[in-house]
Amino acid sequence: MLRSEDAAIHYEAVGVIGNLVHSSPNIKKEVLNAGALQPVIGLLSSCCTESQREAALLLGQFASADSDCKVHIVQRGAVRPLIEMLQSADVQLREMSAFALGRLAQDTHNQAGIAYNGGLVPLLKLLDSKNGSLQHNAAFALYGVADNEDYVSDFIKVGGVQKLQDGEFIVQATKDCVAKTLKRLEEKINGRVLKHLLYMMRVGEKSVQRRVALALAHLCAPEDQRTIFIDNNGVELLLDLLVSVSPKHQLDGSVALYKLANKAAALSPMDAAPPSPTPQVYLGEQYVNSSTLSDVTFLVEGKRFYAHRIALLASSDAFRAMFDGGYREKDARDIEIPNIRWNVFELMMRFIYTGSVEVTSDISQDLLRAADQYLLEGLKRLCEYTIAQDVNVDNIADMYDLSEAFHAMSLRHTCVLFILEQFEKICIRPGSNQLIQRVIPELRNFFAKALRPSHRNAQP
Repeated sequence: MLRSEDAAIHYEAVGVIGNLVHSSPNIKKEVLNAGALQPVIGLLSSCCTESQREAALLLGQFASADSDCKVHIVQRGAVRPLIEMLQSADVQLREMSAFALGRLAQDTHNQAGIAYNGGLVPLLKLLDSKNGSLQHNAAFALYGVADNEDYVSDFIKVGGVQKLQDGEFIVQATKDCVAKTLKRLEEKINGRVLKHLLYMMRVGEKSVQRRVALALAHLCAPEDQRTIFIDNNGVELLLDLLVSVSPKHQLDGSVALYKLANKAAALSPMDAAPPSPTPQVYLGEQYVNSSTLSDVTFLVEGKRFYAHRIALLASSDAFRAMFDGGYREKDARDIEIPNIRWNVFELMMRFIYTGSVEVTSDISQDLLRAADQYLLEGLKRLCEYTIAQDVNVDNIADMYDLSEAFHAMSLRHTCVLFILEQFEKICIRPGSNQLIQRVIPELRNFFAKALRPSHRNAQP
């Protein structure tokens, strides 16, 4: 009956066999032993859509029997018609063919057959479906193909990693399956697979180069980052995306760069204030603005502030130049400070005398200016940390200006990471293009430093 020319007959036959197979594993084996496999595969090319659908479902059930059966199904020519069915206008036909391919793809030999016969692209397209079952079947098939390292490069070449990352998946089981697929791909990015990807990134078409760079930013091991992104110019490919005319490319580039920056983990953490470096001399809190043993006085907003040259000389090169160099302040008893408010100057001096101060957001920017003027790097870092807590989408351009004006590298890195993290919101604001152009050289410098070889790995 399965070989009948009458569509109604073979549709009825394959439906009955499907019900029997579904009811018992033992019946499944008997059906296979009776020679049903080849005629069922033949029905995949039937002009009857219903028969095709039932045949695909039945092959998926056969594939659950054992590994040998999976291989036999592929060897007898099932893969190509199943892949063709993935592109059918009939949603149920697409679902059943994806179901069958998903079961077949859990065998190594079949994974190669599915990829070789062009199954990757139509399966990836099905991830856009609004049908949860169809989505899940396609995701399960891709999970199987991703286990074959011979086709990891093809997976990445056609944009498979971006498709998995960008997809909006309906059911949790599909989300879990996609996460496992990405993890499976990540585990295979090494050795000859990585070498082939690097070759593609050097000589492939521009679109392929970008896809490889994007995928590797998310999946590569930390120890391979320098080889990929500095030695093979992967960073430049990602930076080019930031200035693309395509908003999607811009967003992809920013997400990948943010992921890469976090992996590099070279920035000062934002969740804890940086420690102040230990100065050479601490006179202590009791000598702050104390006339006891004072040998220099500053005039700030018309008021005298008592200080001690030894503490100032030990604190920074700026004070050393002031008192040991050829400046007029060298022998002066009273030194006027015209551009710093009293409360800012007092806090700066308190840092010099004690090595630590509490920097609040209302005074942090003025204190940063003073710390930069007097080359107090420890105080600058404390100010930068406080300022960084207030960085937001509305003030990011001003904060970046501030970091440049006062050579605040930690704050500048915070701003750059924030721009990458919040790129989608920032890029729609006025002036965003100019801001992005300004941060690109900073990003280039950051990655060059962050991904440089560690001293431990350096060759003697």
